[in-house]
Amino acid sequence: MPIRIPDSLPATEVLEGENIFVMTEYRAMHQDIRPLKVLLLNLMPTKIVTETQIMRKLSNTPLQIEISLLQTASHAAKNVSEQHLDTFYTTFDEIKDQRFDGMIITGAPVELLDFEDVDYWDELARIMAWSATNVHSTLHICWGAQAGIYYHYGIPKYELPEKIFGVFDHEVVKPSSPLVRGFNDSFNAPHSRYTEVHAADIEANPDLELIAVSDEAGVYLAKSTDSRHFFVFGHPEYDADTLMAEYERDVAKGLDMPLPRHYFPNDDPSQAPRATWRAHAQLLYTNWLNYYVYQTTPYDLAKVGTEEDSAHE
Repeated sequence: MPIRIPDSLPATEVLEGENIFVMTEYRAMHQDIRPLKVLLLNLMPTKIVTETQIMRKLSNTPLQIEISLLQTASHAAKNVSEQHLDTFYTTFDEIKDQRFDGMIITGAPVELLDFEDVDYWDELARIMAWSATNVHSTLHICWGAQAGIYYHYGIPKYELPEKIFGVFDHEVVKPSSPLVRGFNDSFNAPHSRYTEVHAADIEANPDLELIAVSDEAGVYLAKSTDSRHFFVFGHPEYDADTLMAEYERDVAKGLDMPLPRHYFPNDDPSQAPRATWRAHAQLLYTNWLNYYVYQTTPYDLAKVGTEEDSAHE
């Protein structure tokens, strides 16, 4: 959140020069506040687990947020009851005339398929096209990040020789970005995927910028220069035991799965894993909500997507 200080305080210029958001008394007095409307497009099969993980991150801020849950109509979910979907989820046709301050698009276990071969790709493409005029800022996660950066900017994904699976160390390569404000120079984050995007492809596109990378896991954070689109190629929302559940599930299926890297103490799956990424995960969601949604979205939602709606670096 911004700090509110007197209009003429000498510290104002210094703090603004350090890229710290300062709100003067005048701006604070004239500020209108309303709840943020955030749309969560949940593509994960374990919908209840995923919605809980993400809502936990969204709820741990001072901001009031109204969440709407969205499912794809062109894909039948098999791991959640129809009653849950009917009660809590909506479809694109039901919300396409609405506008939202923010949207989150989750990952999905379809990364080995070409994008166009995913059974709900056409519907997802419609939603991503719609977001340009009806959503102020969109956060894409894991496969959702690969799909989003491919759809909006043509960045391809590449199949890996083996699954990137575990908790990896990352480096902030653009520390001036408000997205990573408060981050340590290096931090941990979980990954679980068979494909990746390349940093060189992102750096070659003038409309994109690289924010954080890992020597082992590759690109972690990127965004559009207009701050409309954010891409997180890992799973910061994961609970401490999520990778363990994925590992045990795949082993039970008879798959030859290596242990998640840097995850179990002493690489011993009999020992309970510990979350070493929770603080930075919370900062990531909080920074996105604060600097790129709350601070820049129009007070009048009808102006989202219009010329009066402008996101900021």
